[in-house]
Amino acid sequence: MLMTKLKSKETIASLASGKVFVVNCHGCKEVGFPEQEAEALQKELAAQGKVVGSLTTDYICNPDELRLRLRACMAAISEADAVLVFSCGVGVQTISQELEDMKVYACCDTIELPGFQGVTPLEYDCGQCGECFLNLTGGICPITACSKSLVNGPCGGTKNGKCEVCPDMDCGWERIIQRLKAQGRLDVLRCPTQMHDFNTDEATKSAKESE
Repeated sequence: MLMTKLKSKETIASLASGKVFVVNCHGCKEVGFPEQEAEALQKELAAQGKVVGSLTTDYICNPDELRLRLRACMAAISEADAVLVFSCGVGVQTISQELEDMKVYACCDTIELPGFQGVTPLEYDCGQCGECFLNLTGGICPITACSKSLVNGPCGGTKNGKCEVCPDMDCGWERIIQRLKAQGRLDVLRCPTQMHDFNTDEATKSAKESE
């Protein structure tokens, strides 16, 4: 199964520097989602006058259904500076694909747990890294979109926008760069890449620290 946890309150506040539209996914029962914590945080943002609208639905990884639901909300979305998504990484990527011109931000990190991982009809997936990069890469995951899972830009083998390993596959980093360029956000690539913190379970952290 998957487990999602909210990013820090400070991180989410920084993502909501302007007006935001909020999307919640309550679909997969295989995904542990912090509904109460997310609701409390969203109420705080709403009290500050930052939320222009919201959408709570299930299975936002279903692009056809999501497209219909987003269409009904486009008036509110057009008033927002960014879209905050409370879901696993697949949901964030789905919305980023549908709203390519918008800043779409992940408000959760997805943690890997043993067992069934859930089903998505999409070609992209969530690497369950525990520390999501999607906010720095335009909603395109470098771990799953790049054959080499590079986090610091394209390799030297990419050619004409295609992957060195899979020539029929678009280079994940070329897609990232083009999307950020279209959004006027290439500057985010100047941010230093942090190593993933896979050790997200507090009990595991405590046990290792005591060794």
